[in-house]
Amino acid sequence: MHFPKEGNLPRSQHKAVSRRLFATFAMLPMLALAACNSNNTPATSSAIKIGILSDCQGDFGSFYNDDLGGALAVLAAHYGGKASGSKPSDGMTGAKIAGKDINIVGFGCSDSTANKAIEETRRLVEQLGADILIGPLSGDEGIAVANYAKTQPNKTFLNGISGAQDATLKVQAPNFFRFNPDGAQWSSGLGDYAYNKLHWRTAAVIGDDYAFPYTSLAGFIAEFCSIGGSVPNANRIWPPLGTTDYSSFITQIPKGIDGLFVGVGGAGLITFLKQYQQLNGPLNTQHIMGNTFWPDPQLLKAIGTPMVGAVAASGIAGDASFSQTAAYKQELAIYPATQADAASVFTLGYWSAMTALGQALTAVNGDLSNGQKALQTALATTVVQGPYGKISLDSNRQAVFDNWIVQITAPPSGTNVPGIKTVLRVPKVDQTFGGFFSPTTPAPSRTDPTCTKKTPPPWVGNETPVDFSTGNVPY
Repeated sequence: MHFPKEGNLPRSQHKAVSRRLFATFAMLPMLALAACNSNNTPATSSAIKIGILSDCQGDFGSFYNDDLGGALAVLAAHYGGKASGSKPSDGMTGAKIAGKDINIVGFGCSDSTANKAIEETRRLVEQLGADILIGPLSGDEGIAVANYAKTQPNKTFLNGISGAQDATLKVQAPNFFRFNPDGAQWSSGLGDYAYNKLHWRTAAVIGDDYAFPYTSLAGFIAEFCSIGGSVPNANRIWPPLGTTDYSSFITQIPKGIDGLFVGVGGAGLITFLKQYQQLNGPLNTQHIMGNTFWPDPQLLKAIGTPMVGAVAASGIAGDASFSQTAAYKQELAIYPATQADAASVFTLGYWSAMTALGQALTAVNGDLSNGQKALQTALATTVVQGPYGKISLDSNRQAVFDNWIVQITAPPSGTNVPGIKTVLRVPKVDQTFGGFFSPTTPAPSRTDPTCTKKTPPPWVGNETPVDFSTGNVPY
């Protein structure tokens, strides 16, 4: 999801505030490259070679093993894969799909920048010979990899979890498939909730200065303004990704507004929320909300009770009791640390991509001939019966899904980590937002979309109360 528009800028290290989120990344590149350069299954003429690309450095480096684990757990649960160690980055052997050996040629170690993502993509595809790539994690990385996919029409690319709108809506690579929402889709329902439940009329937004937050905040702005809310350009604040001192940006938040939508992500979100409280006192959760990062398990562990009461939108209903949700969590059991982060969009994104790939490879009996055209045709119509709902693709190979409005609740007894209560289901969210976004509309940016009152997206007023008592996802 994430790389600053200015390019490959140096990044400062974030001080640890939680064991997992702020672990020192110094050893990760060496460990990752060792895994990247390992050929886990002997290559044969019938082998299907897969590379997996994520971030092991930068603001999202702490999600590296969750990403890899989400993908590899599918191979272990359904295709005979055997973990080579306790961590996903240790690799996996033994998997077969449609009788073909699955050769994990390596893991890409990126840092949230487009340049590094392409460097690692080229290594996996051109040097290590991956037939199929799963990844990347970060927004501008995703745009770059989608453009690269156009130069490799005989290879197949499945997005990891990157969420910049342009990667599918604008680039339109016919061999690039995204089984996760983009950032605007992930924000669906929040504009309606802010206007009609919290009674906001004026709002400010703050997000990292690059493609994913532009997309994430675009969803909120388009929906909130369509109903009658106001988010003028002066109320849109963009600190660079990697910022460690947010104080000057926090002081830019206008006084007298009804609410603040926060799209800062990764390690920066922890820092932002702590510094926000230092400057403004305790979070007033009736007047602040966040995007899909807010209910992430790692964030909840790091921030704790100050977030209780806040509302966020997410592709995950963290408290769901669907039988499919339980089955998904059980699949992740091969990696306990990844299983603990099952309710993370990072884990789910890579799980969804590998699940879709396994289904499509099975449907075509592992056929990669003729420039992988049979596989790509199968992927375009693949439907993932996900742990929180159905994931299908539109004609542009972009996910259509149900989103969720969630509220952060007090920690359960015996823990200091807040819980999640899912409030509303936002049905059938598509990338166009019911016509707000198209290949010809301006890409989300610091100033787009404009704040315009118009016919709201089709789900506004049609969100449904959550009922987990049926025991099954309402596919």
